[in-house]
This record gives sequence, structure tokens and C-alpha cells, in this order.
Amino acid sequence: MQNDSERRPGKDFKGWVIRILKGFGLLLGLLLLAIFVWALIPPFTRSIPGEHAIFEIQSISLGGFKQSVLLRGNDRRNPVLLYVHGGPGSAQMPIASTYSDELEKHFVVAHWDQRGAGASCAGVDWNTLSLDRIVNDTIELAQNLGQGKKIFIIGHSWGTLVATWAVQRRPDLFYAYVGTGQLVHRDRQEQISYDWVVAAARQSADVQALRELATIHPPYTTQAEFKLQRHWLSEYHGDVYRADRERALFLAELFGPEYSLFTKIRYQRCFDASLDYLLKDRLHVDLLRDIPELKVPVFFFLGRRDYNTPTPLVVEWAAQLKAPRVEIVWFEDAGHSLGMEAPHEFQQRLLEKLLPLAPSMR
Repeated sequence: MQNDSERRPGKDFKGWVIRILKGFGLLLGLLLLAIFVWALIPPFTRSIPGEHAIFEIQSISLGGFKQSVLLRGNDRRNPVLLYVHGGPGSAQMPIASTYSDELEKHFVVAHWDQRGAGASCAGVDWNTLSLDRIVNDTIELAQNLGQGKKIFIIGHSWGTLVATWAVQRRPDLFYAYVGTGQLVHRDRQEQISYDWVVAAARQSADVQALRELATIHPPYTTQAEFKLQRHWLSEYHGDVYRADRERALFLAELFGPEYSLFTKIRYQRCFDASLDYLLKDRLHVDLLRDIPELKVPVFFFLGRRDYNTPTPLVVEWAAQLKAPRVEIVWFEDAGHSLGMEAPHEFQQRLLEKLLPLAPSMR
């Protein structure tokens, strides 16, 4: 006959397992509750003190489709500065204030999620998505934000293509244009970028990189080719040179309150879809041929280490571009994403160049 001391170890183990399972169940329940509560929280942005401050996320109908715009500024009477993000599809609303906090003291900074990106993705008709459609959205947004007044506009990467065409079509809406990570001639820029990363891989004797890069060659015709080359470009810091800054912003992007949980969940899917559906509009771009003149002051903010949109073509275009003013502003230790890599210098140089062109807020 088995005594109590012989039975106790088995019973104790069973009880221990039951307690662990109950603990896991409790944790799972709390996690599901937290996710449920998170899903109910509407998007918002941190407040700015002051009687005339503006800090809100607006839903604005552009071309018949509701799109999200983050507006932040110490004084709503200040001129509007519209930031046109890259990608396409690379909306950045949750991290926007990390590279516009100083600008907000002098402008109403507008960060817009383009059609098909971020918080402007749900319900989009992908078959109607095009560069021309987004350019028209930009023009309509500029009219909405300006309310009869001109605004400033910044384009980054893909956003430079959008913003440049908007300025070319409607110069009457803008005080000035700033291009950073400027697209000029897609085929030639891709060749420079490809040659640079191959040279970097050879110098490092990177057999895998060289083997994979040998399977593609510009001009590219598929998103897979772009993706492969950009992967190795990032590995050698030819895209974002200050990768430490980009990694530091990951948590801000993940938990930023400007996006709902559902927007965060579908973000990457929308990003990938934007890249695919707008591929045709990203091939064979040639602004040297198509835009010889802009009727507003133009500033090119260039990272010396940008091999995503290599700068020699921007310098070439700047030399022949007709405009009231054309100026190149160099950032020596930065690459393709100046706002993330050099946020303080980026904002200070913007203030230096744009404030003299701004009217009095009164």
C-alpha cells in the first residue's frame, strides 16, 4: 500500500503544472484585454501648449477619398509646411515630430499619409492608384491647407517626384520647394547606385552579395530587383548612413499614438502594395528632360553619403534648372533620410532657408 509520502511528489508536480497553466491563462487573458483596449483607442497626437497651437489629425477628402493629415504647430496662423513622404507607401506620421519639433515653432507642419499608405490605406482602390492621382491629391491638399495662401512643400525620395510635379503644375500654390533624397533620372541613378554597392561588396570580398547582385542589372523592371539591390545597399549603409538613428526610431513608430492598432497591423501590407501598384510610375523617370523649369525657389538638401538617390544627378539638374533660386545644401555625414539621420541640422537649415521667404504670420 502506497503511503502519503510516496504519493506527494506526483501530486506536487501536477499541482505545480496546474498553477503554471493558470498563470499562463491569466497572462493571456490580460494580454488579450490590453490588445482589445488598445484597439479601441482612437489615433491622437501629443498636445502643444498655447492659445493658438494646433495638434490634430484631420481626415480630408482628396480626389473623393478620405486621407489622414497630421497638423502640428505652436501657432495655427503660421505658414504651412507640407511634408510629402517617400516610398511610395512609406508614411511616417508616428515619428514625424522627431524631425519637426523645431519647425513646429515657426510653421504649421503637415505630415500627410498619401493615398494607399499608412492611415490613408483602408478602402483604397488600388487599380486607380498612380503618380498622377497622388500629384492631384497633393495640389488639392495644398489648396485646402493654404486656404487662399501659399504654402511651403518638402518632398523626400518618392515624395520629391510627387512634390516636384505638383509645384510644376501649380507654382501659384507654393512659396518654395525643398527636395531631399531627390529623384532626377531613375535609370542613371540606379546604375550609379548599383555600381557603388557592387564595388563595396568587392572591397569586402562579400561572395553572397556579389552572387545575388549579379542576378540583376539596372534598369530594373520588377519590384523584386529593386528590393534585392536595396537590401545590399542598406547592408553597406549606402541608403541610411546613420542606421543607429533609424533603429532608435523603431519603438516610436511601433507605439506612436498617431496610428490605430489596425493601421499598424496593415501598415506593411499597404507599403508593399503601394510599391507594386506604383512601380510603373517609378521606372524611367527623367526630370532633366521633363522639368527644365520651376517657378519657385528650389533647395536641394543632399546627404553626401546617399547612394539610394545618388547626388551627382541632382547636381547636374540643379546646374541647368531654371528657377528664381536654386541652391544645394550639403549634409556631410548623412545619407538618404536626413530627417531621421540629422534631425537637428535638417531643421535648422530648413529654418535658415525658408523663414526669409515666409510672410509675417500676422
